[in-house]
Amino acid sequence: MVKKKVGTIQLNRRAEMIERDNKISVNRQCFLLDVSPSRIYYKKKEPVDTYQEVKVLMRMIWMQMPSRGARYIRAELRKEGFFHSRKKVSALMKEIGIYAVRPKPNLSKSAKKHKKYPYLLRGVKIVRPNQVWSTDITYIPTRYGFIYLVAIIDWFSRKVLSWRLSTTLDNSFCVDALHDALSLYGKPEIFNTDQGSHFTANNFVGILEDLRIKISMDGKGRALDNIYIERLWRTVKYEHIFIWEFDSIDELRVSLRDYFHLYNYERGHQSLGEMTPDEVYNGRYYELLTEVDAV
Repeated sequence: MVKKKVGTIQLNRRAEMIERDNKISVNRQCFLLDVSPSRIYYKKKEPVDTYQEVKVLMRMIWMQMPSRGARYIRAELRKEGFFHSRKKVSALMKEIGIYAVRPKPNLSKSAKKHKKYPYLLRGVKIVRPNQVWSTDITYIPTRYGFIYLVAIIDWFSRKVLSWRLSTTLDNSFCVDALHDALSLYGKPEIFNTDQGSHFTANNFVGILEDLRIKISMDGKGRALDNIYIERLWRTVKYEHIFIWEFDSIDELRVSLRDYFHLYNYERGHQSLGEMTPDEVYNGRYYELLTEVDAV
């Protein structure tokens, strides 16, 4: 008797009929249903990532020098004995979500029609909380495009008073961050920004003017005029953003919420005498000075 050739679908259906806990042995069931036992016992192996070690090393190289691209990473890999083409390194970089971090969006682009304000902080001693607040925008490149982060900090304590994320450069998220800070912490004497259109727009400066807050703006091309928030961006990126991958803006938002809580309330800052920004903002700084003077 000649057996008819059975299709894959039919064989799979027969295999599904086999019961491991049946009184009849699995091999006997296979014989009766004309199914190879290997179809029952074979387990498909999970694919092995042969580049796992290379990917880990690539991320370590990139974290040390995030502004460098595939050419640099390829050269560093070769020093460790991994010889891959630049094309392959570029593909692996894309796969693990790393890329050369370079300034791309011009977040400080001014609007000619908007009023500009002078810089008021040159030579001014910052001696108390709410004396000066400042704000700025930075961008976070992701595989889905840029996500923009705005934050408002208190210069004296370095405390992050509020922050917001946006997938667009409409300045509404900056206005929302300003409302958040004002509602939570009162108002500063001076508010410092750059001359970017987000902060010179009427819906932003109007809020400050209505509250009689003095407005200070960095000189054009003088990033050091807003040095404290520039340091904040460096800290956030090198300690957090460059280390993790984020698949959505919601995931990034939750992650940053945890990081800024750590930054404000748990980790001492060397520039603050190892106190937290929240301790300094809320007067713990003066309590410690009083204790020292008493001794």
